[in-house]
Amino acid sequence: MSKVVVINHVTLDGVMQAPGRSEEDTRDGFTYGGWATPNTDAVMMKAVGARMGEGNRLLLGRRSYEGMLGYWNTQDSPFKAALNNAHKYVASRTLREPLPWPNSTLLHGDVADAVAQLKGQPGRDLHVMGSGELIQTLMRHDLIDEYLLMIHPLVLGTGRRLFPDGVTPAHLHLVDSTATTTGVLIATYRAAG
Repeated sequence: MSKVVVINHVTLDGVMQAPGRSEEDTRDGFTYGGWATPNTDAVMMKAVGARMGEGNRLLLGRRSYEGMLGYWNTQDSPFKAALNNAHKYVASRTLREPLPWPNSTLLHGDVADAVAQLKGQPGRDLHVMGSGELIQTLMRHDLIDEYLLMIHPLVLGTGRRLFPDGVTPAHLHLVDSTATTTGVLIATYRAAG
């Protein structure tokens, strides 16, 4: 049985919107895009790289899937090959197959049921990156097993949050933490139940 692991950058006030680029996600007039980039260092790259190895499986919402496809395939990045080679499962009500990124599968039917079936199959863990709306659905159905959060020493006061008001309550255990040279806390939390 595999786990669902959320891997995301968040600010101290829980914002996860547009960490990488200014134009990444400007919904609701968000103007702070790219807030995580200045804090990237070798410690963070190693932590993320350890999760992006061979045989990786990604679980993405439509917006994150299209954003990653449109950006990472144009970059000379250590993650480009890993993302292209990873099997990508995509939750979308609007996309149709065939999907444009290699190794991509559109999830059919109820997303929570589809993810529960994927978790029950043998294979590597399913990593969720970005995909805020998908994460909210997975939380409501108690399908997230672990969070790898890069918590940045930054308060934005606005933006879409990983844990918005009304989220399903959950108890988590801290199982690992590392500080980067830029003050980011890389924390791994597991579901308590």
